Amino acid sequence: MNKLRGYLSSGALIASACLLSAISGVVAAQTTPLTNQEAHRRAEALLKQMTMEEKVGQLNQAAGIVIPGLATEKPDAAIAKGQVGSVLWQFDVKELNRMQHVAVEKSRLHIPLLVGFDVIHGYRTIFPVPLAMASSWDPAVEEAAQHQAAKDSRAAGIQWTFTPMVDIARDARWGRIVEGAGEDPYLGSAMAAAQVRGFQGDSIGPDSVLACVKHFAGYGAAEGGRDYDSSNIPESLFRNVYLVPFHAAEKAGAASFMSAYMDLNDVPATGNRWLLHDVLRQEWGFKGFVVSDAIAVGNLQTHGYARDPEDAAYKAFTAGVNMDMASLTYIHNLPKLVASGKVTEAELDTAVMPILEAKYRLGLFDNPYVDESKVDAQLSSPEGLALERKLAARSMVLLKNDNHTLPLSKNLKKVAVIGSLADSTKDIEGGWTVEGLFGGPGKSHPVTVLAALKDRLGANINYVPGVAPAREYPSMFDAMTGAKKLPPPTDAEVTDWIARAKAAAADSDVVVAVLGELASMSGEAASRATLDLPGMQQQMLEAVAATGKPVVLVLENGRPLDIRWAADHVPAILEAWYPGTEGGDAVADVLFGDVNPGGKLPVSWPRTAGQEPLYYNHNLTHEPEDRPSFTSRYWDLTTRPLYPFGYGLSYSTFKFANLRLSKDRINAEQTTEVEVDVTNTSTVAGDSVAQIYIHQQAGSASRPVRELKGFRRITLRPGETQTLKFSLGKEELQFWSPQTKLWDVEPGTFDVWAGEDSTASLHAELIVTK
Repeated sequence: MNKLRGYLSSGALIASACLLSAISGVVAAQTTPLTNQEAHRRAEALLKQMTMEEKVGQLNQAAGIVIPGLATEKPDAAIAKGQVGSVLWQFDVKELNRMQHVAVEKSRLHIPLLVGFDVIHGYRTIFPVPLAMASSWDPAVEEAAQHQAAKDSRAAGIQWTFTPMVDIARDARWGRIVEGAGEDPYLGSAMAAAQVRGFQGDSIGPDSVLACVKHFAGYGAAEGGRDYDSSNIPESLFRNVYLVPFHAAEKAGAASFMSAYMDLNDVPATGNRWLLHDVLRQEWGFKGFVVSDAIAVGNLQTHGYARDPEDAAYKAFTAGVNMDMASLTYIHNLPKLVASGKVTEAELDTAVMPILEAKYRLGLFDNPYVDESKVDAQLSSPEGLALERKLAARSMVLLKNDNHTLPLSKNLKKVAVIGSLADSTKDIEGGWTVEGLFGGPGKSHPVTVLAALKDRLGANINYVPGVAPAREYPSMFDAMTGAKKLPPPTDAEVTDWIARAKAAAADSDVVVAVLGELASMSGEAASRATLDLPGMQQQMLEAVAATGKPVVLVLENGRPLDIRWAADHVPAILEAWYPGTEGGDAVADVLFGDVNPGGKLPVSWPRTAGQEPLYYNHNLTHEPEDRPSFTSRYWDLTTRPLYPFGYGLSYSTFKFANLRLSKDRINAEQTTEVEVDVTNTSTVAGDSVAQIYIHQQAGSASRPVRELKGFRRITLRPGETQTLKFSLGKEELQFWSPQTKLWDVEPGTFDVWAGEDSTASLHAELIVTK
């Protein structure tokens, strides 16, 4: 095979080689990843052998499972006819191998399938949800987690993951805030690029999967935080905030993008040529391929944008969508559009080429199959579990710790544990888990907080779960799996559970309340009108706090919640998010001081849903918040968040001092170095996240009051001081002006701040000239 491979110059020879490999049962591993040029050459040769129908087939992504109302049968017949280029929603390894055999052995040109799935934060070893990993303020966390996810996914037959989600989310009511990096474009860009590197590596090889950057673009700005609702975003805001992490992912080499569901300024993103062609391909030079979100091409008709399926196919295709995810709109209508001349075959070739190139770069023509005997060993590796536990603890944010309530003593005699989430294996991992997505139990065996505490403390634990909260309207995943909504508890049941919780607390040394949201309460189609603790959780928390025993609140959730009462009455609050498979042990590591928490909030934490959307980098107004006379923009509540963006405590304390600039005057093409000294002023080694913010005082447009432009997480020994350096130059100082319609560094005076969160007070000034 190696000798033969050197002589392959046509699609027919390539297909013959694949067929020989499949028939003989010999799988030749690709030892050296193909260069982009070689992948292009081979794809070009294969394209010349393809009929128009086979080309359209490569643009069709079919459901790999039967879904009532969507996919009524397995796609075998279409695969054999060359009418399927990719499959999704199937992760059974035997079934994936079987479908690959159909593609390679029965289709005319034997082109392998590209298998995609939503591997959002791990395959079987589930890592913290993306919002949690962003809370680490350490891009290495994202990169390490997604590299492990890539190895696991590839071993299990998945070569393409529909992540990272890099949507900026400024409204905690939006359910999919859990899947991204929060509200800030600078932090979001760092995390986006790290995920692309984790999934794809330096070059796409046998341990890589293709990243798919979603949802392009503006999906996180849905009106009212309501999933799928329209986004109306001025172009200056769009370019300065919402597009920034997408561009960072593209520059990091992301192989694919996914178009979004919603209307963007009255034009659905999946049919938006300005977005998918003018910006993505012409301005940025993107060379990969775009896939629609599920059914989004067909839904252009639902939007009232396309008059019928043929018009939907035309508008999506000419806008720049290469692949139709599961709506079958392309496969039924593109041939007619080519036959009528509305779409040329040259345009069709252009759409197909990056998909074929990706298959070559992945080595699928050499090795389309999975070694089923090795899958479980890879997916259950102890190295992956150890990494998950480490990253989970690194992602947690200590929100409050009055009177050094934490860390807990390891000699506790009696502990009360409150809340159903404390022992929910289903919820501690969060949503979008591969093996559990369609209602399966999964094979990850997650460690809950209750299990971890029992492991540490023995039997001296009194557990009172209460009644698990429930959604008013069931999750779409509940509907898919047939899960039924449980009736709410009766008044008598609530009274009984509260009495049990009070009794357990009164008989304990400390109470650990594990509260928050079910995993199904965050994610897609999981937006909320309120941010209250759902169900009877608030009542239980107030009841145990009334006993006077110290209470530690551990939050498992996918968004900031309304915890105003807890912030006033509970001495310690740890934001664990959905920490993943080893999450319970990671929580215990932090609670008992084996790990010193160092995470920071990637979002501004609201007091109540009525403050949303809430974000730190808003513009100045004629009545700025920092004026002495300012009270609030509401008459009944302060405007300020409960906890600011970038906030997080530690068991250590730190001092920032001696902020200076290497040059306090530069021109627009120059760079200055920002230096600041950070000292651990405590007796405990710990992590600090140094953050640099700027503000342009005047220019062609109003600029945000502060913008993050640098950060670094460091570990300091007791008493240790480190001098950190950050660069401020064109990349950090420029913005897109709505007046000039250009990216530019404008002359003027810039404020520069350094500190531990977005309210940092250590200040300097920078003068920029032309």
